[in-house]
Amino acid sequence: MRNFIEAEGSDSVGQVNLSVLHRLCITYFFEETVRIFCSEFFCLASSELSSVCGTLGLLLHDPSIDAAHEICEGLTLLQHRGQDACGIITCGPKGRFYQCKANGMVRDVFDANSLSRLVGGMGVGHGDLPTQNLVRYPTAGTSNHAEAQPFYVNSPYGIVFAHNGNLINTDALLHFMDASAHRHINTSSDSELLLNIFANNLQQTGKFRINEEDIFKAVGGLMEQSKGAYACVAMLAGFGIIAFRDPNGIRPLGMAARKSGTEKDYIVASESVVADASGFTEWEDIKPGEAVIITRSSLSRRQVSAPATFAPDIFEYVYFARPDSVLDGISVYRSRMAMGDALADEVQRVLTEQDISVDVVIPVPDTSRVAALNLAQKLKLPYREGFIKNRYVGRTFIMPGQQMRRKNVRKKLNAMALEFAGKNVLIVDDSIVRGTTSKEIIQMGRDVGAKKIILASCAPPIRYSNVYGIDMPSRREFVAHERTIPDIAKEIGADLVIYQTLPDLVASVRQFNPAIKTFDCSVFTGEYITGGVDEAYLNGLEETRADSIKAGNPLGNGCQVNGTSAKSLESKKLPPGYNGPVNGTDDTIGLHNSWQL
Repeated sequence: MRNFIEAEGSDSVGQVNLSVLHRLCITYFFEETVRIFCSEFFCLASSELSSVCGTLGLLLHDPSIDAAHEICEGLTLLQHRGQDACGIITCGPKGRFYQCKANGMVRDVFDANSLSRLVGGMGVGHGDLPTQNLVRYPTAGTSNHAEAQPFYVNSPYGIVFAHNGNLINTDALLHFMDASAHRHINTSSDSELLLNIFANNLQQTGKFRINEEDIFKAVGGLMEQSKGAYACVAMLAGFGIIAFRDPNGIRPLGMAARKSGTEKDYIVASESVVADASGFTEWEDIKPGEAVIITRSSLSRRQVSAPATFAPDIFEYVYFARPDSVLDGISVYRSRMAMGDALADEVQRVLTEQDISVDVVIPVPDTSRVAALNLAQKLKLPYREGFIKNRYVGRTFIMPGQQMRRKNVRKKLNAMALEFAGKNVLIVDDSIVRGTTSKEIIQMGRDVGAKKIILASCAPPIRYSNVYGIDMPSRREFVAHERTIPDIAKEIGADLVIYQTLPDLVASVRQFNPAIKTFDCSVFTGEYITGGVDEAYLNGLEETRADSIKAGNPLGNGCQVNGTSAKSLESKKLPPGYNGPVNGTDDTIGLHNSWQL
């Protein structure tokens, strides 16, 4: 707060300007409230999953108003999707771009000084951490600012790009970039790759100035070339915002409008909560395979891909999205309530079969609270908050090794003996991945006197890798890998483990939008909606995600190729003609970075 006052809150004679101070106080306390909310409800989630990321684009009708402050607030509202890096690029007068991006949470990277340097009435923001493909948690990755989004390329026309998801045909695309398009890819991020595919398609027009038809054609070409999950927001210098979603609609993206005099401001974001908090209305999900072009004079939408199966990722509803968001017409909160109701039926069936009674229902904070409360109400059991957390400890699943993850579970959660001692306890969690967190939580309950501990999961057993933007462990690290449910219970120390059935999970979500016939459930079934995922691909993916790679990075500058450190490149066959990143390059790549100036 002092920094804010020093930067903006004094007049020419050194006295505090009360009107400015009042505005800064409102801004400060808003940010603090959001920070505490995000920390309280998301930063210490129990699942051992790495998050997807949050993407945002904003176009203000009045170009004299800077968009950076509002983009920053929007990224704060998406902080639950990733806490380790963020960036904003704005477009000011004469199409000039202004950039600030770095590793760290939104509140750490952006202050009054850095935001004041981001000039312009439109911009793109992104929140998460630079790693292997796309900006995600450091599972295969690097801490290099160069891989923080958004990305920028100066030719053609000046393009800024951010995306959420993961491509599955990167090798072929990298070869095309090098051998045919002759474009250099400097990082291991899918976002830079997608940006250059889009830029190359625009380049083929050969025009001095392009129009909307050219842009739609370029996005359509990108969708034909790229396989995987991607929700993208781009900005064309002096032109406008472009947003599109992969033909299967795996990752979420939507848009909304807000009156600005007689005209409108527009926002594009990963979740509807950003639009709600900023006063935007008429939220609409961008359709699978659809592209949207927003300028200060028009809004155009077009289906640019061939029809494909619409299959949003069901894990957005189980775990990733904020409960107050609505994705593809489905309330995340209501879907989690329904998961609790459905899980209650399965719990009742299994407990009756095993002749076990339960005294109390306790959620693992925080994502499972909604489901646990509905489960307790349906079974007419007491609901208690038995785990108290320290919200200032980071997520266990971002820790680079099993040992560190295990050590940190007890630092973030404390079991209250009052709610456990002498009782048969039903613990409800959103999912069970490695089992590391579950094992420690169960042991904590036993240490404070629980008689029996039953663990119920809102999701079915996770047995397969996610290839669409969630950085999960290798299949061998899953606690459910080649284990029966009794074996899983024995492994994590529970008296009983009860899983939600897949049909019940799908029905819990789908009931709120029956038009969606299919969800991506690949982590449960091993069936990948895009095709193109075989054993060789999964083995390569798991190699880059292995804890042995996560724990160390031989290169001082964090440089990796497709998530693989330089040390291991000698034995790894790269795509033909692929040169890979340049070691020691400046981490701001082509555009001045105002961070820490």
